[in-house]
Amino acid sequence: MATVDDVRSLGSELERSYEVHVRNRLKFRVGQIVYVAFSLDETVMGFAFPKEERAALVGGEPAKFHLPAESELRFNWVHADLAALEPAEARELVVDAWRMVVPQKLSRAYDLTHPEGPG
Repeated sequence: MATVDDVRSLGSELERSYEVHVRNRLKFRVGQIVYVAFSLDETVMGFAFPKEERAALVGGEPAKFHLPAESELRFNWVHADLAALEPAEARELVVDAWRMVVPQKLSRAYDLTHPEGPG
């Protein structure tokens, strides 16, 4: 079972990423772009994810992943129940979301310094 603490340090360590609190919700940003956000009770993690791959992710594991509210479907975004994720899987989702909002050179540099992935 993953928790916010499993990904919090990672989100703060990724280049250009920083932690913010908006209406008491923890979020991670690069610039003004939010790429990970947690629900108020910290049981759901929303994260950047390609729109064209959402249906396959949610359909493949509906116990873990679900679509955001209909009003938010225009964004590249998916929700995950933290209790259904392993800590390593949650960290991988954070890194993949971060990759969507940073230049490719930062993504490649991360791969060079972390050949085993986010662990």
